[in-house]
Amino acid sequence: MIAIIDYDAGNIKSVEKALHYLGEETVVSRDPQVLLSADKVILPGVGSFGDAMNNLNKFGLVPVIRELTEKGTPFLGICLGLQLLFESSDETPGVEGLGILKGKIVKIPSAPGLKIPHMGWNSLHLQNDGRLFKGIPEETYVYFVHSYYLQAKEPEIVKATAQYGVTIHASVEKDNIFACQFHPEKSSKYGLKILENFAKLGKEA
Repeated sequence: MIAIIDYDAGNIKSVEKALHYLGEETVVSRDPQVLLSADKVILPGVGSFGDAMNNLNKFGLVPVIRELTEKGTPFLGICLGLQLLFESSDETPGVEGLGILKGKIVKIPSAPGLKIPHMGWNSLHLQNDGRLFKGIPEETYVYFVHSYYLQAKEPEIVKATAQYGVTIHASVEKDNIFACQFHPEKSSKYGLKILENFAKLGKEA
């Protein structure tokens, strides 16, 4: 059972639909007992960092997420869900992120010819042998929608980068914690393959 955390921060339906397409059993919930008993958990999200942290606190989900990540449950953050795992964001100065991973979220700098938000398809440079990217070709295109991007403090956790005026840390993995800045659920067959790789963690023969 894969639990999708419901904290009023968007794009839950598309993640749920993608997992159903892959034949995975899912539950959308903010009930701590349901989340803590799931085999795997996904933190999706679109919207603002500050509002999202406010909702996680309001629904009492911060200690639940800490417990899940500490006890080794495979955990996947998507888009804003990636950003929330880190320490802080330029989008909402003074608001602390979950701080489960080290790094900060900064604004994509303006540059001639670059539209902000970074919206649309961009290719990934794969590195450090990420488990989500098993069977994914180098320079695969995935779908992004964001104005802020991750600068991770630990280079070894970065499993994919993208270029958009700057080097975006597009996916990270540390122990049981995985995250993607892009939307795998909107990234065609290779996006589904990334979700499938997450769903199959621990089931490999």
